[in-house]
Amino acid sequence: MPRSYAQLKRRLVGRPIPSFAESRERLGKPTALAVLASDAISSTAYASEEILRVLVPVVALAALEDLIPIAIVVCVLLVVVISSYRQTIHAYPNGGGSYVVSRENLGVTPALVAGASLLVDYVLTAAVSVSAGVAAITSAYPALFAFRVEICVGFVALIAVGNLRGLRESGRLFAGPTFMYMLALGALIAAGLIRSYTGNLAPLPPNVGALAELTDNGSTLGMLTPFLLLRAFSSGAVALTGVEAISNGVPAFKKPESRNAATTLTWMGVILGVGFFGTALLAHRLQPTITPDETLLSILGRAVFGNGTPPYLILQFATFAILVLAANTAFADFPRLASIVARDGVLPRQFVSRGGRLVFSNGILMLAGLAIALLIVFRGDTSALIPLYAVGVFTGFTLSQTGMVRHHLKLKEPNWKRKAVVNGVGAVMTAVVLAVVVVSKFTIG
Repeated sequence: MPRSYAQLKRRLVGRPIPSFAESRERLGKPTALAVLASDAISSTAYASEEILRVLVPVVALAALEDLIPIAIVVCVLLVVVISSYRQTIHAYPNGGGSYVVSRENLGVTPALVAGASLLVDYVLTAAVSVSAGVAAITSAYPALFAFRVEICVGFVALIAVGNLRGLRESGRLFAGPTFMYMLALGALIAAGLIRSYTGNLAPLPPNVGALAELTDNGSTLGMLTPFLLLRAFSSGAVALTGVEAISNGVPAFKKPESRNAATTLTWMGVILGVGFFGTALLAHRLQPTITPDETLLSILGRAVFGNGTPPYLILQFATFAILVLAANTAFADFPRLASIVARDGVLPRQFVSRGGRLVFSNGILMLAGLAIALLIVFRGDTSALIPLYAVGVFTGFTLSQTGMVRHHLKLKEPNWKRKAVVNGVGAVMTAVVLAVVVVSKFTIG
């Protein structure tokens, strides 16, 4: 029996890698972008739509006029958060992100809050990403809807096995879909905006049926209030989920680790910002009516590429793939963060040890088990899983940036005043988003 288990494990995971070969398993910048940034980049598939889903039921298609200003504010927040985490990467090259920054500058309790919030958020990231990706499949093939839980569990298991094989192998497995999505989204935005501004693509006619369904035949239309705008902004701010992943995984990069991680973080920020704002701008130009049965990206894709055309189908497949594989960011960072917390004596010591493929196998298996449990309990329903999705990451953002302010005040490095201002502004902005997310999530049920 033990021999059979060992043979099965070797077939699934591969031969053990000697410890002296660890440096060869580290990630280059392109591979790291696929492994650690897929969660953040995938949010471009739904962040603009989340803004509209808050506004449209209240102000109907007038919501499209507020989409661009909200997107600009989200992008400003993105720039501040990226700038902050670049500083974190250089200040704390051993990784750990919000947890380590909070531990070193704010104390044990804030560090535990940051660590717990991020670990919970990684579990939710894995479950939500997989369920959202599977929803795309079952939307296209309704006969599979009855098996959505089994499909979700299968994808979580596939991603777990990919990560158990090692960082470099998981990068090879997941790089293709990530880059395919970036190319497909870039083609959609570029082609759509060019056709729109040259007069070759007119705004879409209103979908009266969908609009009536969303607004209850107009009876729920009301005033655009500051709280509604804040709710819409906090919904759009889900675009920032996953931004902290690279700062947590600095040791996974090839040398020089900090410089490569900072460069990759900047690439991710540019791709995320352009993708998110470009999608919002294209939606503003084409005036689509969101529906409960079709994603905003699909509506835009049909308008730009044509329904059923190869570019449209590639866009849909790439979107499905990136949403499912966005869970890989959680699998890359949850085990590493759990090992750091375990070294501090808070989690079991088993999370510290590496497996035969030089990855934190126990952390990977724990994350897979928790994500599968959530998917089974909530029947793979994304809307049931998502309410607490953004709470953890913005808690981590706020504590991390507050900790970096303390870091600058203590060490007074060159340009420390400017850096402290950047982190201070970021801490205030992310704290406001966190407050709005918490209030809106718990007051509307």
